[in-house]
Amino acid sequence: MNSFSRIITLLRKEKGITQKQAAADLGISQALLSHYEKGLRECGLDFLIKLCDYYNVSSDYILGRSPDRSGAVLTVDDLEGAETVKDSHYSGSVLPAMNKRLISSSLNVVYDMLGKAGNKELTTKVSDYLMLSVYRMFRKLYQSEKKNSQSMFNISTSVFEGYTLSALEKTNADINMLLSDKNLAKAKGDAFEMTGESIVSDYPKHATGLLNTVKTAEDLIK
Repeated sequence: MNSFSRIITLLRKEKGITQKQAAADLGISQALLSHYEKGLRECGLDFLIKLCDYYNVSSDYILGRSPDRSGAVLTVDDLEGAETVKDSHYSGSVLPAMNKRLISSSLNVVYDMLGKAGNKELTTKVSDYLMLSVYRMFRKLYQSEKKNSQSMFNISTSVFEGYTLSALEKTNADINMLLSDKNLAKAKGDAFEMTGESIVSDYPKHATGLLNTVKTAEDLIK
């Protein structure tokens, strides 16, 4: 399944309609729409425009080129709390500032979701996972400079990498276990239920950062 097929499938599900209904509205057979949603066939330009109008999104969004439904291009100035930058394009020293803001915006949404779930243990485990990740990256940078004293750390250089990865895996397993717990599922209710539209509506200051983080991460994975 490519970006286009995944996005049109999600858009249909967000709209709460069946494949049969969407196909009828779009004037094609259900079989053809199924092929589009599975990535087995590519649609023409005319049908792409029809899809954009039907789901009220831009062509850049539906093709996976922009995480913003309007197709807007993100700059540093668009992010919550961004400092004034003379040239806010992806160049020079602006990219690190952009990435920092993207991650910060995303964490605001993550912690708000955790707050709604109201489970202290889950919040602690997620925090542990993030802290371990930051520790690992900081130490890698720190010890790459041979002049830096290793006395700052209690865990020896020879084993820190393996120990940290092991701790990350264990913490991740703990998080998965908590999320699968029936009592937590009952307690959190619909705290984690959302759509692309609800994210934009519920988190107007942070949605752009989160959606761009999702797209960037998936680009890295691919």
